[in-house]
Amino acid sequence: MSLLIGSHNKSLTFPQLEGLALRSCNLTEFPEFIKSQNKLTSLHLSNNRIHGLVPNWLWKTTLIWVDLSSNRIDIPNQIAFDDAISSFPMLRWLHLQSCNISTFPAFLKSQESLEDLDLSNNKISGAVPNWVWKKSLLSLNLSNNSLTSLDQFSSNQDSLRTPICNLSQLQSFDASFNKLSGSIPSCLGNINTLSFLYLQQNNFSGSIPDFGGATQLYALKLKDNKLEGKLPRSLANCTMLYAVNLGNNTLHDTFPLWLGKLPDLMVLILRANRFYGPIKHLENNFPKLDVLDIASNNFSGQLSIEFFQATHKLRSLKINGNNLEGKLPRSLANCKKLEVLDLGKNMIHDTFPY
Repeated sequence: MSLLIGSHNKSLTFPQLEGLALRSCNLTEFPEFIKSQNKLTSLHLSNNRIHGLVPNWLWKTTLIWVDLSSNRIDIPNQIAFDDAISSFPMLRWLHLQSCNISTFPAFLKSQESLEDLDLSNNKISGAVPNWVWKKSLLSLNLSNNSLTSLDQFSSNQDSLRTPICNLSQLQSFDASFNKLSGSIPSCLGNINTLSFLYLQQNNFSGSIPDFGGATQLYALKLKDNKLEGKLPRSLANCTMLYAVNLGNNTLHDTFPLWLGKLPDLMVLILRANRFYGPIKHLENNFPKLDVLDIASNNFSGQLSIEFFQATHKLRSLKINGNNLEGKLPRSLANCKKLEVLDLGKNMIHDTFPY
């Protein structure tokens, strides 16, 4: 859809207009008739071709929801207000992903009511300023940038003084695909509202923190880092866990059979680590598991009939690149849901499974 707003329409006024959604309308500039919309609470202009500086008149003090994503825009460092108000007291939801932004917008300093902030897929680098960590935040997405630190004043990201530790209501945090290093802040494991934690594709090192307090955790993705040590046994307390992806680290532990009691776990990815030892006693565990990937580790021992009986509900099974041995049980034919099976680079001796 292409929306053309000519100069003769710049004075359009809709006195009762509260919500305006012009997504994917091929706009090249901000519609000037917005100037006169004084009751606007919701503004969605994402996925257009708007470029240049965001005009001051766009920022209405009545705004609650703003989405300017997927435009090539510049946010001014200072936003002037005719009524001398220096913030948007109603603003709760701000999405600026894929906007070609290179710094954190300075006006965020005074936004104390933000609940959902998305700055993903931009060109922001360096440390996250401490004023970004609003206590009101429920969801924060900083993924796909070039961030190097979560704390602008400290290199010790495991400290309980790290600003992210103040976000006691946080439900979703995504800082994946950055250049973050150091330890994962231990306080993340104590936020009892946290459901989604995505920190994959960074340079985090050290051990995975204790998650004893994060009992609402639903998805944990820490793949492609430099994490080491054992899996925290406290993950067994996260009874709502649906997906765990810890692939491509240097974790050194035995197979986490203790995760098998989680009632809703469907995805378990441990590939490319240093897990070792046999895989036994899977029967009566992992009741809903759909994807199991333990490839490229040091698991060893016999592949038992019980193993395949326990995994007969799987859609994807990857155990390649280990030291497993034995024959394929004929019960493998009962895995009716199986779409992906990779057993390569083991010591399995058998005839071709016709």
